[in-house]
Amino acid sequence: MTGSILFEAIVFLAGAIICVSIAKRLGLSSVIGYLLAGVLIGPYVLGFIGQEGQDILHFAEFGVVVMLFLIGLEIEPKNFWNMRKTILGMGGIQVGGTMLLSYILFAALGFDWKVALVISMAVALSSTAIALQTIKEKGLMNTTFGTSSFSILLFQDIIVIFMLGFIPLLANSEHKTSTENHSEHANLLENLPVGLQTLAIILSVVLIIVAGRYLIVPMLRKVAKTGVRELLIAAALLIVFGISFLMEYVGISPALGAFLGGVVLSNSEFKHELESTLEPFKNLLLGLFFMAVGASINFIVIAKSPLTIGGILLAIIVLKAVVLFITGHIFKLKLDQKLLLTFSLAQIGEFAFVLLSFAFGLNILEQEQMDMMLVITALSMSITPIISMINERLILPKIGTKESIKRPMDHIAKSQKIILVGFGHFGSTIGRFLRSHGVEATILDHDSNRVDFLRKMGFEVYYGDATRLDLLESAGISEAKIIICATNKLSVSKAISKIVKEKYPHVEFMIRTKNRYDAYELLNLGHQNIYRESLETSLTLAKDVLSKMGFRKYTLTRQVQNFIKYDEDSLRRLASEPKREDDYIFKAKKELEQQEKFLNEDFKRGVVDYDNHWDSEHIRKALENPNTKK
Repeated sequence: MTGSILFEAIVFLAGAIICVSIAKRLGLSSVIGYLLAGVLIGPYVLGFIGQEGQDILHFAEFGVVVMLFLIGLEIEPKNFWNMRKTILGMGGIQVGGTMLLSYILFAALGFDWKVALVISMAVALSSTAIALQTIKEKGLMNTTFGTSSFSILLFQDIIVIFMLGFIPLLANSEHKTSTENHSEHANLLENLPVGLQTLAIILSVVLIIVAGRYLIVPMLRKVAKTGVRELLIAAALLIVFGISFLMEYVGISPALGAFLGGVVLSNSEFKHELESTLEPFKNLLLGLFFMAVGASINFIVIAKSPLTIGGILLAIIVLKAVVLFITGHIFKLKLDQKLLLTFSLAQIGEFAFVLLSFAFGLNILEQEQMDMMLVITALSMSITPIISMINERLILPKIGTKESIKRPMDHIAKSQKIILVGFGHFGSTIGRFLRSHGVEATILDHDSNRVDFLRKMGFEVYYGDATRLDLLESAGISEAKIIICATNKLSVSKAISKIVKEKYPHVEFMIRTKNRYDAYELLNLGHQNIYRESLETSLTLAKDVLSKMGFRKYTLTRQVQNFIKYDEDSLRRLASEPKREDDYIFKAKKELEQQEKFLNEDFKRGVVDYDNHWDSEHIRKALENPNTKK
């Protein structure tokens, strides 16, 4: 509108803050907020951003690259190799089935076979940005649905390489020269024979693997030694930029290359540092990407043929949903997982913009056809969060949950006074220990495959979102005495405590936390039974180390108990302190000094006066003799 970069930055940031805040207040996904902001500031509504929105869209796609790099960091090479059957199987069925049905649809609508084939390729792809952002936002990445979605999306990122290589074969010979005017799609290998292209791609992947071990990690060690934080940020960005450039240069998807780079570095000591450094850039760029998608929706094209565009959009979503549902059924996903998969990946993805533009440059698509498909792509991405929300709030509670509840159980106790939320590694240990003492617990979990396993083990279990009061009531919250929040998500524990305290204040909470800062927040909300997941384990390890160094086990066991007591008291005192860094460091330092002083006094007093337990008579006499040497 004004041509000022600063003005555009202000518009994008203000739009994001206002619309995302409203979306979250209404309980909607942040993606909906970003898309709405893009529509409002775009050229067809308020007009703050003009046609430069397309340029912003291409730039913001780098957010997808960063996201896949970070996902790669979370997957060790061994686990990635173990996923190969799921990637090829689920991804191959989804892409192949969608392409077949899409081709039939567009051929039936009168499109030329080449046009129908290109469009079917674009339609087969789903949005990595929207799907994975939503999955991670809801904490579903480690569920069956999350891993299945990721496998399909990763296969799509791989197959798009071959699609870009195949599309030029569809161009008429008199039009092939037009590729010279589309240098953004050119790459180093485009004029080489297919065999050499394949060899070069393999060598590029090998180069990433070798560079990760012998170049990138040593470079990060050098940078870390400087102690300059901004250098580490620059190094992290350089890694992602460099890998993406290399992959794009040889004709491979930059996102796929970034993912492989992340997998290579997943075992390095800089894994968590890279994650924390790049996470803010990823979130900012993805938000910008979603806004650019919203701004790119051409309402003029929609106004010219609304029924045609609406009909094709609906047909595409339905046929993609059918293929995804069948794919989930073939791989024996539970009903709720199939529905989540179906509604999350039924949109057309961001790589469709690349394929359609490339085909237009080769004169395969006409201007009108490309405009229509770009609008349909943007619309399908925009309505995906809304469709997913309808599925989660209206369909799953009636279908997914009922299916889980109605299945027979091995054993159902007559009454359960304990409700256990979350049955991962932490929660399963609690549940098993309670059960070994004859105490049954009703378990709530959002992974239906895990639910099925638990029911076979004899636990009373409900599938669903434990932050829903109706689900808690069906699990017996009104009769329960204790609710254990064993989930690793603080937001879930807070949401549960809020809705339960209002209606069932008699229920006592026992809550797992990951660290002191989460514990502070829960203490300030009035919770007293807080359990830090690493406290006892770390003290047990320290106790065993000292035992191997010659310290006595009884003394160490008593000292561990003292440490926990002093640390819990300190935790409660610090929870009420101001959270300004300087004040907190000063108070925390004083608390640590006091704890160490008390423990040292306890240790000296215990060794001299009371440390005569758990020993044979011979050792006890030796300890009583002051001349005895250790």
